[in-house]
Amino acid sequence: MSRVGIHPVEIAKGVNVKLEGQKLTVSGSKGNLFLNVPENVTVSVEDSKVTFKPANDSIQARSAWGMTRNITNNMVKGVSEGFTINLEINGVGYRAAVAGKTLKLNLGFSHDVNYPIPDGIKIECPKQTEVVISGCDKQVVGQVAAEIRSYRKPEPYKGKGIKYSYERVRRKEGKKK
Repeated sequence: MSRVGIHPVEIAKGVNVKLEGQKLTVSGSKGNLFLNVPENVTVSVEDSKVTFKPANDSIQARSAWGMTRNITNNMVKGVSEGFTINLEINGVGYRAAVAGKTLKLNLGFSHDVNYPIPDGIKIECPKQTEVVISGCDKQVVGQVAAEIRSYRKPEPYKGKGIKYSYERVRRKEGKKK
């Protein structure tokens, strides 16, 4: 039995939740998000809570029950507060800058890496070695951060590359004579 799906999702102030058939729409100050609810999950919106129940007793229904509850909770949090991921760039000459709708990255290649910023995502560079990614959809924010990090992952010998702010790079000892 799902321990997550049991708990209802509290709807924050300023957030509207609509259920039309199996389509759940959440709108707030940061944006609008929608979810196609799986057929084996029953959703009901009452007062300031959204509750979920499995349609039957199958394993798929019970696993989709908790997943749907968590995705809806992230949607409500995203349209009210938003999500943010910070990246740090380490390395001599490595830097980042935002120019219009592209993120320009100098990562030691013979050319600059230009990353087009997707709609609904806001990227800022408070310093040349910091990138702040924010948006209302948790999955898209995480995907953008992972794609930017994949251009130059942190290496274990000198620690050069792009890493998450909370990430700790395990350093290795170099060659010995």
